Amino acid sequence: MRVAIDASELGGRPTGVGRYLRELIARWTRMPACDGSQLLLYAPFEAPATLDHSSGPGARTTWRVVGGARGTLWQQRDLARAVRADAVDVFFAPAYTAPLRLACPTVVSIHDVSFAARPEWYAWTHGLRLRLLARLSARRARAVLTLTRFSAAEITGHLGVSADRIHVVPLAVDYLDAPPVPQAPAAAVPVVLFVGSIFERRHLPLLIEATALARRRIPGLQLDVIGENRTSPRQDLERIAHDAGAADVLRLRDYVSDADLAAAYASASVFAFLSEYEGFGLTPLEAMRGGLPAIVLDTPVAREVYGAAATYVPLGDAQAVADALTRLVEDPVERAARIAAGDALVAGYKWNDAARRTWDVVVAAGGQSTGRRDVETPA
Repeated sequence: MRVAIDASELGGRPTGVGRYLRELIARWTRMPACDGSQLLLYAPFEAPATLDHSSGPGARTTWRVVGGARGTLWQQRDLARAVRADAVDVFFAPAYTAPLRLACPTVVSIHDVSFAARPEWYAWTHGLRLRLLARLSARRARAVLTLTRFSAAEITGHLGVSADRIHVVPLAVDYLDAPPVPQAPAAAVPVVLFVGSIFERRHLPLLIEATALARRRIPGLQLDVIGENRTSPRQDLERIAHDAGAADVLRLRDYVSDADLAAAYASASVFAFLSEYEGFGLTPLEAMRGGLPAIVLDTPVAREVYGAAATYVPLGDAQAVADALTRLVEDPVERAARIAAGDALVAGYKWNDAARRTWDVVVAAGGQSTGRRDVETPA
């Protein structure tokens, strides 16, 4: 079986979708069920050194450099032309949209539909492009993959995709190339950690205010923020911290290596992710894997993903967030309970499971049987 894949998210410094695709490819090249299949990876650049070319018992990979324009035009014209020139059985689009003019079946991953559910968070042209192409890609696709039951309902409601074509396959955190969780010494000062791209919906100003409030009870408390600032209009987080009287509280880093990220998780005291809309929300699970208690906003998708393992706070209540930070830093009983619950939770999220179930959907869309009966993922 020949599977064409849009690999453009593997360029640069992969986050989010790039890490998702990288892990799927690494697993598919190792899974005996994928033996005899070929993954054709298309991108407008040479294969990155970080791509796993394992010669394991699974699928073989072939990298295709497709020149031409970038962005949407590259996908819809240059990528489509290259895929049509190859004899492929199915096309896998890992990032919301797919070329619309393909003869082969397609499978598209739509991780969330914030661009349709909350269009005010997006620049007008960017949001319109996403809404149009994601809707057309999803309606044309043989199957749509998403990460939670919450997102499946959102895709049906906002994109008009029938529920029987949507497959829920959660993410995981047991990365093949993850460095061992370091046993960091106790930090000189307690640290609140946030990891993720910075969008308006993730409420970093609220977290800064709450950390400043909590610092009145926890001397020296710091806030470490790792992620690219993608707010529009741009939020000046350093100015916000200064205005909150906490200019020395905040440290900002756009990007760190995997090893440095593991060290950040290991040396922090508590993780905070105050997002009001996610398709899944992976970094709190990564924090739990690193032995951190996590604070999240109380939303339906957070309850679905984190269950009883997280500490939930309401949107807009800085004092409630500060109180939760204080408890998880200073109360050893509550802290230990949340860490134990997190350990139990992350044990149930496995990349091998995610890769197998995704492969089953891709193969079924391509018209070939895997011999399995669990292509439909459980609710």
